[in-house]
Amino acid sequence: MQTITAKKSLKRTAPDTLLPSAALSVPKKNIRYYQWLDKPPEVGDVVYGMVRYLGFHTTLENKEGRIHIINDGSRSVFVFGNRYAPDAFEGFVPEQTIGQVDMLARSGIVGQMTRKNVNVKDPTRVEILGYVCDKSGQVVNTRRCPRIKDPRTTKKIRRRSPMILVVGTSMNSGKSLAAASVCWALSTMGYKVRGAKVTGTASLKDILHMEDAGASPVADFTHFGYPSTYMLSSVELLEIFNKLDLKYANNPGNYWVVELADGVVQRETAMLLNSPEVKSRIHRLVFTASDALGALAGIGILKRMFGLVPDAVSGICSASPLAIEELKGFTDIPVVSNTQRDLKEWTKIIL
Repeated sequence: MQTITAKKSLKRTAPDTLLPSAALSVPKKNIRYYQWLDKPPEVGDVVYGMVRYLGFHTTLENKEGRIHIINDGSRSVFVFGNRYAPDAFEGFVPEQTIGQVDMLARSGIVGQMTRKNVNVKDPTRVEILGYVCDKSGQVVNTRRCPRIKDPRTTKKIRRRSPMILVVGTSMNSGKSLAAASVCWALSTMGYKVRGAKVTGTASLKDILHMEDAGASPVADFTHFGYPSTYMLSSVELLEIFNKLDLKYANNPGNYWVVELADGVVQRETAMLLNSPEVKSRIHRLVFTASDALGALAGIGILKRMFGLVPDAVSGICSASPLAIEELKGFTDIPVVSNTQRDLKEWTKIIL
């Protein structure tokens, strides 16, 4: 725990300081002071910074989901975290104090980029002006102020809300839209639906899609103070899953729609799909893919690695009649569109 030796070293943050969605769990009243500290950053440490170079990210998502345009010189709060994104960057929290960092996600996560997709620009650069601190000098960390309190019990009742799990081949394969389509179908049929995203990088739009489709309440790992789940242990991942399960899935008359980020071979997703605790909770499994071949390969991996068979294929490939025709030549698993919402088709799958 880092504290200061002299209160006069604290500086005031600007009144209009942006509070990004990676800091969802931090109350606005905690963002008042900052100071430069020579301390190694930790996952969840909140910092005050200034944009010094506009690269890949030119916008910032705040904790209400509004998208702000940022400029060279924009000041904001940022959060140290790791990022796994095959379509963009891989990055990590630096091991020592540094003056400038890379913006790894639109939600305000910063760190040091280690690898990037060659088709995207270099990351936006942020100058660290100091750690955000409370008035006593303690560094504000998202993990120390979870938005959801721990459940009163860790024991799950036997009959629980059926869980519809949505996984895919990779990021941007259509998982979030498929999850929203499931929420829409269930809520249209009159069921109460809760929505959750267990793994990934802070991004409010994913769970807000579920909310727009009728799920309420919705939550993800940021509600527990994690800016991302990349490189968390299996114990931490299961803790997030089980806390969300205990919080939102106790009523067997409701449904719980859950998304896991990235692809089924990605580290954290694979950990959860290998877990008996997670597999035993699956009522229906929806698998998304960008193309027919990816869908077929993913179906094979799900069976071979995890002993799972999807109840439906959806995602980007489901928008293409030709891709659907290719799929039907090799599998009997139904394909359901995640954009042209067909209540009759979803009803066959998810009840």
